[in-house]
Amino acid sequence: MLTIGCHLSSANGFLHMGQEALSIDANTFAFFTRNPRGGKAKPIDEEDAAALRQLLEENQFGKLVAHAPYTLNPCSDKENVRAFAQICMKEDMVRMEYLPGNFYNFHPGSHVGQGAEKGIDMIVGLLNEITTPEQSTIVLLETMAGKGSEVGGRFEELRAIIDGVRFPQKLGVCMDTCHVSDAGYDIIGDLDGVLDEFDRIVGLEKLHALHINDSKNPPGSRKDRHAKIGEGELGTDAIAAFLNHPKLKGLPCILETPNELEGYAREIRLLRSRVDG
Repeated sequence: MLTIGCHLSSANGFLHMGQEALSIDANTFAFFTRNPRGGKAKPIDEEDAAALRQLLEENQFGKLVAHAPYTLNPCSDKENVRAFAQICMKEDMVRMEYLPGNFYNFHPGSHVGQGAEKGIDMIVGLLNEITTPEQSTIVLLETMAGKGSEVGGRFEELRAIIDGVRFPQKLGVCMDTCHVSDAGYDIIGDLDGVLDEFDRIVGLEKLHALHINDSKNPPGSRKDRHAKIGEGELGTDAIAAFLNHPKLKGLPCILETPNELEGYAREIRLLRSRVDG
């Protein structure tokens, strides 16, 4: 069965997110650990977190994919920006243990002219500060579109980060269909080849989640502009083929298309109708 959901607002608490997910036939979802533009996180309501855990178990949800704020940049050239990323992500690792055994996804960041190698070193340094062998959360590096000085647009950069950390068992990858296409990987015409390349460089055992988005821009554009499913350059057929690929079956799939709740419900119905099993 397809494990699919979307980004949901945490403004009304944990349990409310689970109830919203059920209302649109989702069996996973994503949420920002705090305001997506950064800032202080609300205190955890332990009873609310426990109520969500019970709902997830009773309804056989797949793993959740929490998301760090977009504003975090672990490889900034500004010390205060790097320090903010460290504080937020360290706090988030503690907060994620109220929903144990799930994923925490983040954008590796932009090296802003310092060079990819230095950016990777900074990202590794932050991950070594925030991860522990005891944590139940797996931190996911998101595949990026490669715009500007982004780190993570090439599989080799993700591999270098994984190779550098002290606890690689606590690190994985989330593949974004819009990003990976915009970065120049041909998931429309040569999905087998792309996955073989990912397996050779990173390892498919490190691929833990998928972001399912159409793209407003053609492959290789390095733009990163999401479109609704079937309204972009990828198209419904290519996205359905992606979801039906045997090497990707069973992974939690998160829609990040420009939608409200009812739009996500329509996309979930559409993709469920196009996925085998």
